[in-house]
Amino acid sequence: MNETILVVEDERKIARLLQIELESEGYEVRLAPDGVEGWAAYREGGVSLALLDVMLPGITGLELLERIRAVDGATPIIMLTAKSSLSDKVNGLDLGANDYVTKPFEMEELLARIRVLLRKQPAAAPAGVEGEPGEWLTASDLRLNPSTREVERAGKAIELTQREFDLLAYLLRHKRLVLSRDQLLAEVWGYDYAGNTNVVDVYIRYVRKKVDEGHAAELIHTVRGIGYVLREAT
Repeated sequence: MNETILVVEDERKIARLLQIELESEGYEVRLAPDGVEGWAAYREGGVSLALLDVMLPGITGLELLERIRAVDGATPIIMLTAKSSLSDKVNGLDLGANDYVTKPFEMEELLARIRVLLRKQPAAAPAGVEGEPGEWLTASDLRLNPSTREVERAGKAIELTQREFDLLAYLLRHKRLVLSRDQLLAEVWGYDYAGNTNVVDVYIRYVRKKVDEGHAAELIHTVRGIGYVLREAT
């Protein structure tokens, strides 16, 4: 059975072009011209990946993204937009998008990103890396449960967004290992990102504020010129 891609796009020419290109690649395509029909099309089930335009009539693309993520954290979602500012991208990624493509886009690049997301599977933890299902990941007085998505430090619960949680979980699973920004983008955001890596810095700041602020010992450290590492205070 072919993989089904939901395309929610109100510009007819772009929607038709996407349909032609995707079908030529062997995908089944389900089209919707606005957010309301997009939500109905998603609820029919069987969607392998969704392409959502941000500026949709009725329910916006970001509102549709939020609705989908409220019930489904797994289906890959790519946002399509004419907006290119970092804050717009961060907003979409924060709501749970896997990728963000700015119009006008190169079709080959979009198709490549789709292929990456559709074949992406959660990586098995290598030997020596913590984190079996149901177990708490720990570092000093910080604890995170991947199954229940609970996080606490010094016994106090911490509320994280989906993306913040995934980033912290990855840092904990690889504690004491220095991780580059490119590695964090590929593993946490779930795609190979060739553009600006500032989004990692933005999210590290978010997580640090919630995890380290108010505590004597900082756990998340910057390694100048490379990336970040989570390590216990010595």
